[in-house]
Order: sequence, then C-alpha cells, then structure tokens
Amino acid sequence: MKKMTKAKMWQFAIGQLGWSLLSALITNWLVYFYQPDADAIAQGQTVFIPQGLVVLGIATVIGAIAAVGRVFDAITDPLIANLSDRSTNPRGRRIPFMQKIAVPFAVITVLVFWSPVNGTSNLNALWLLVTLLLFYLFMTTYCTPFNALIPELGRTQEDRINISTYISVTYFIGSALAYAGPYLWGALTPSLGRVGAIRVTFIVLSALALICLLVPTFTIREKDYASTKPAEGDAFTSLVKTFRNREFCKFVGSDVLYWIALTIFQTGLPFFITSLLQLPETMTTILYLAMTILSFLCYVPVNLLAKKTSKRRLVLIGFVWLTVVYAVTAAAGLIGVSGMVYGGLIVLLAAFPMAILGILPQAIVADIAQSDAVLTGENREGMFYAARTFAFKLGQSVAMLLFTALASVGTGGAGYRLAAAVAAVLCLAGALVLSRYNEGKVLGTIESRQ
Repeated sequence: MKKMTKAKMWQFAIGQLGWSLLSALITNWLVYFYQPDADAIAQGQTVFIPQGLVVLGIATVIGAIAAVGRVFDAITDPLIANLSDRSTNPRGRRIPFMQKIAVPFAVITVLVFWSPVNGTSNLNALWLLVTLLLFYLFMTTYCTPFNALIPELGRTQEDRINISTYISVTYFIGSALAYAGPYLWGALTPSLGRVGAIRVTFIVLSALALICLLVPTFTIREKDYASTKPAEGDAFTSLVKTFRNREFCKFVGSDVLYWIALTIFQTGLPFFITSLLQLPETMTTILYLAMTILSFLCYVPVNLLAKKTSKRRLVLIGFVWLTVVYAVTAAAGLIGVSGMVYGGLIVLLAAFPMAILGILPQAIVADIAQSDAVLTGENREGMFYAARTFAFKLGQSVAMLLFTALASVGTGGAGYRLAAAVAAVLCLAGALVLSRYNEGKVLGTIESRQ
C-alpha cells in the first residue's frame, strides 16, 4: 500500500472545504434568511414562512423544521455508514459514494433558499422541509464516507493528526467563504434586490463548493491507500456494536454538548453582531475571517502539541476556554464599551480553542475506531464517524429548537444574550464529561498491535 503524501492529504482536505462551505450556508444563514429581524426586513428581506412560536406554542416554524431535519440527518448517518462499510465496489468503499452525490448536494443547497411563493406561505414551509431533508441526506452521503477515510488513509498517529489538521484548515476556509456572503450580496442588491442577491450569492458559492467536492474523488485512488475488507451485519447491529465501546460513549457524550453549544453560537452569530454589538451585518464576515486567520496561526502549535501531549488534555482546555468566549458574548454590550472592542475580544479569545476543537476531535475518533478494530477484528470506521454525527446532529436539532425559542424571549436582544449564556453552560458540561475519557487505554490498544 502507498503512504499518503502531504500533497495527497491536501487533495483529500479540499473535499472538506466543499462540504463545509455548503453546510455553513445552511448553518449560518438559514435562520437569518427565514426568521429575519426588523433590520433585515427593513433592508428588503421577504418573510417567507409564518413567524413566532406557532408550533404547539413552543417552537417557531423554522426551528421545528431545522430540528426535524437534524433528526432525519442523524437517522440516515448509520444507514449510509453501513452501506459504505459493506461496499464491495472495486474502486473502494468511500470514493464512489462521494463522487455520485456531489452534484445533487450542491444543487439542493441552493434550492433550500428558493421558496416558490414570494411572500409568507405554508407552501414555502413545506418546500423548506422537503429541500432541507434532501440536503441533509445528500450531505450525509458525502460526509460519512469522507470521514471514514481519515483512519484508513492515516495509518499512523502522525498521519491522522496531520490529516485532521489539514481538513480543519479547509473547514475554516469553507466556513469563512460562507460568512463572506454579505459582501457579495451587498454588491448585487441594488440590481437584484436583497432576496435575489442572496440567492445568486449562494449559487456562486455552491458552484465553488462543487468543484472542491469533486477534487478528492478524481485525484485519490482509494485502493492505493486503503486496504480494508467490507464489514458485515446490518446498520442497527453495527451501530449497537459501536456504542458498546465505552470510551467512544464518553467522547460522544462530551461531543454532543459541545455541538449544541457551538450550533447555538454559530446560528446566533449574525444576530449577536447586529443586535448585541450594534455592528453592520458585513462585520460578521470581517470578525469571522479575523478569527479564522488567528486560528490558522494556532494550528502549527496545536499540531505539534498534539504529537507530544494528550489530545484529551488539549480538548479539555479548548472546552473551558470556549466557555469563557460564550460568556463574554452573553455579556456583550452591558458595559459602556464599543461593539468593536467586544468583537475584537471575542475573536482573540476564540482563536486558540477553535484551533484545538477543529483538529483534535476527528483524530480522537480515528484513534477509537482503530483501537476498536484491533479488539474486534472488524473495520467499522464509517460507523464510528456516523455514530458520532448521529449523536451530535441530534444535539444540533436540540440547539436549533433552543436558539429559535430563546431568541424570541424578551426584547432588545435579551433572547440572544440568553442563548449565548446557555451555550457557555453546555460547553462547560462537555468538559466535565470528557474528563472521564481514558485516552491512555485507547492508544495502548493501538500500540499493542503495532
């Protein structure tokens, strides 16, 4: 078998840029587009779906749809993972799935924002539900095989950390490109109107994402680098076996809490900036890019530290540090300091923990999957990543319900402030759960085989 070169690792990582860009368009702008605040409406944003807590009196339409989408997404993860793990395709177990779904994945992302009725309508809500479910199905079909390749391509501890570092870099680039949307649609708004400009912006970004999605499928011959036999058993059996791994359950428990907190923060970021910091929406792009650049500067030291010390310890530091970031966000604007000062402080504080949590969780899952293969003799890498995403996507569905409900509380940004405070508490809880993860046992099992 060939050894992955740094060039091949980067070619693989470009696929992450593609799917992270499409994912970020939904994560960052879905609620902003379908539950606009007064400022966005004043700028010409159409209200496409019913607003307020109209679903059983406890949830918004957009919150309920997003939550249902995430639950559906979580359910499909193990199903796609099992199909991939059991695949006997002569080209490999992963790449063929990624290649076939790339075009539908990019197209459906645009259609999520293409409501058929130009005004408030229940038909638009139905359209959103159907397209969002398809979006999550297509994303799972690409991302689950993609993530399963991490332990298969990275056969050494160093390679797994390097691959996790590279895909973290491209993940941030993809997310940053999505956050740059207001600049492009701001330039197009005078000629196309706000809604038309946003849609054209998403077409351009989705086309760029499609190119990135296809790069690893045409540049990496899976069989040259990964030699694994297809797994046996149905999806449910494989999922149950995966969750029998106690160390994996400890990690996933912490991961769920982290992703609930992160999703609340990411969904609320445009609102935090415009409502709490009193800054224009274009500052979302500037502040996120600033945080991304600073995070990149932290990648080298995080990569080096991860090879010399405990990944668990570093992730715990990241959790606690990020708790402080969310707490500062919740307090933004309460003291007589300008919004730019708060924004700059949040960027400076967030850079290092985002670097840690962007790189190391993927590497930890790769460690656990490889350790489990040693103990059981089964190669279920796809199912481990699917089980992780199954769990944290259920958490994200909770986050969407939480944020959209909390955002409706009070006036003057009180709901957004409460949402950030809840994110801080959840992130700290994640650290407490992760403290029980036995990394030494996992790595010891891997070393025993080597």
